[in-house]
Amino acid sequence: MQMSRGITVLTLTSLAASPVGCTSHSAADEASDELAIGGAAEPQEREGSSPGLVRAQSCEDVAGALKVKLAQAMTEQLQANLDQAMLAATYTCDELYGEEEEEEEEEEEEEEASEYSGTNVQVEDVDEADFVKNDGGYLYILADGRFQVLDAWPAAKAHALSSYPIKGTPRRMYVHENTAVIYSSLEAWSSEIADTECTYGYDCDFTGDGRNLQVTVLDISDRAKPRLTREVEFNGSYLNSRRVGMDVHTAVVFPEYDVPGLSYWPDALPGVSCGLKEQGFSPLKVQQLFAKLRVANLKRIEAAPLTGLMPTVRDTWYYFGGGMDVTEGLLSACDDVYLSQTGDARGFLSLVSFAIDGYQSMAASTIMSRPGAVYGTKDSLYVAVRHQQEEQDGAWFPELEEEGVDEATTVHKFALQPGGSAAEYAASGVVKGRILNQFAMDEYEGALRIATTTGHLPDPEVHSTVEVLREQGSRLVELGRLDHLAPSEDIRSVRFRGDMGFVVTFKKTDPLFVLDLADPGAPSVKGELKIPGFSTYMHLMDHDHLLTMGYDADDQGDFAWFQGIQLQVIDVSDLAHPSVLDKEVIGTRGSTSDAATDHLAFTYFKARDLLAVPMTICEGGGGGGDFGDLMTFSGLLVYRVTVDGGFTPLGGVPHEEPETEETWSGRCDNWWTDSASTVKRSVFMEDWVFSIASDRVNVAQLDDLAHPTASIPLMDE
Repeated sequence: MQMSRGITVLTLTSLAASPVGCTSHSAADEASDELAIGGAAEPQEREGSSPGLVRAQSCEDVAGALKVKLAQAMTEQLQANLDQAMLAATYTCDELYGEEEEEEEEEEEEEEASEYSGTNVQVEDVDEADFVKNDGGYLYILADGRFQVLDAWPAAKAHALSSYPIKGTPRRMYVHENTAVIYSSLEAWSSEIADTECTYGYDCDFTGDGRNLQVTVLDISDRAKPRLTREVEFNGSYLNSRRVGMDVHTAVVFPEYDVPGLSYWPDALPGVSCGLKEQGFSPLKVQQLFAKLRVANLKRIEAAPLTGLMPTVRDTWYYFGGGMDVTEGLLSACDDVYLSQTGDARGFLSLVSFAIDGYQSMAASTIMSRPGAVYGTKDSLYVAVRHQQEEQDGAWFPELEEEGVDEATTVHKFALQPGGSAAEYAASGVVKGRILNQFAMDEYEGALRIATTTGHLPDPEVHSTVEVLREQGSRLVELGRLDHLAPSEDIRSVRFRGDMGFVVTFKKTDPLFVLDLADPGAPSVKGELKIPGFSTYMHLMDHDHLLTMGYDADDQGDFAWFQGIQLQVIDVSDLAHPSVLDKEVIGTRGSTSDAATDHLAFTYFKARDLLAVPMTICEGGGGGGDFGDLMTFSGLLVYRVTVDGGFTPLGGVPHEEPETEETWSGRCDNWWTDSASTVKRSVFMEDWVFSIASDRVNVAQLDDLAHPTASIPLMDE
């Protein structure tokens, strides 16, 4: 026993026996670490958490490991409620709340354009899924629940050609040669996960949308008549993917298993925050009720069937001329699953691979892990998962605990295999801090560079770190570290180029740090540039220049208000002395663009020095924290951008009428991380631009952007 605030302290394990049985015993033992009642538990010797994954030997291993984590999580939550109940059973309402303070709260027609823009990918020749694809002759768009094909060339005669209805809500796709691979969301399995996609990661996490995933494969050799060839359904949701040649690799996240019937408050105990003693519930009685509830919960966990724990797949092939073939079952065999040693993983993540031109089953590599940011190369795919010490069931990472760091990112590496074979789990590692997005990772000459931020503004201890990791056996081990970068600021964008790195942090100005990563064991700052505002995306314009997008800022001394959208051309030819060549500020506070937080909306057509960005422009307002008064433009802005000439505005393709005082609708109250432009994507074909919103595509010539030649509806009217 212990004493805390004059209360007799017992452990749940001293009040109730654990269920009997081999698997039950292990789960109960792992979950029963001296859970104190009414006070802190005595510390026990633990080896600490490890980022590494261990291959399961059997289905019993998988079920046992998962049930241990479920039992630990259940016990943690039960303890939190017990702490509240003990206060209610010890003090009257007057005693408890009297001591507290209230808180505040027309030429010859060709089939294809000679030059055209494609998907803005992070890594060359590694395609990323999007809801718009372009091959220079046809435009493919997911809208209104359909896969739609537009005959786009010649642009002056662009028109809708065909459409195919997709089950669920189509989200992303690949189009390669004569095949379209479409990802759609079906019914929800979680109401706690927002039905949105996290692309930037500053104030959202990479979780998937909480809906079952379907992959639909269409034969589009006849663009006018797409034909269904395959549908694959998972009991998990789409996280991210990459296409390398004919191979598609998809990260699918499966729900954390929820055992039906678990309870976290005794039925007999009133749900009050004080005065239980007056209702006949002594501290000892409360302890006994919770101990009994814990035993009942453990029994439910141990009885949970394995079939409810594992990732499953249903694969349906449709044959030409009729007929179909259906197979379903576990996505991965139990002995092909890798088990997590972190305490907060109670679900699975699978990397599912298949060849577009193949007829084999989906191949998968499955690990026990929470979802995270995804970065991919031709040969590897990495998943970076954020962790908080306070959310960790059990011990923290020993190396980070020694540093006093309570935020971490684990990184899991998969080796991609050709021909639709399953990727192989390769190694895992852990770094301090939290990752921003996929651009904070980069693989170069076999080493992974990763940038993270530790802490949250306005804490003055906030700082950033760049670490270099290399695979050694099954571990990603640290080769070198650049720590305490930009104290009191956090990361807003990252980009790597060969043995150099570029990191933008922010509190009230935009320090652009140029990093020398030539020696992976000793990364260092090569140069620095301070500019008002901050960049949320950096594009590699050429070897010596960055093309950035973000926000202007109004310095207030201790902090700065974000203002209008800001574009910059930055010269990094002299790495020690980077400089701004030109800057363009668009609108006032509340102006917004999808391209600011989603690189797929940013279209730089290098062949013709053209840049297109979706924009909702707001004007007026008094500066500082005041948002703009009126929306003056909603559509696509187009610039010619050169190193010598900077930004030359070519005009805009309109999609909505500007607001007036009579038609004001509050369109300008946009937060910087929540992009909300009407236009979502754009495509260049020679001297034409296609401006794509959710309801229509406007097609315009560069010399007359304000008057589109064609407007093609995407919604049934």
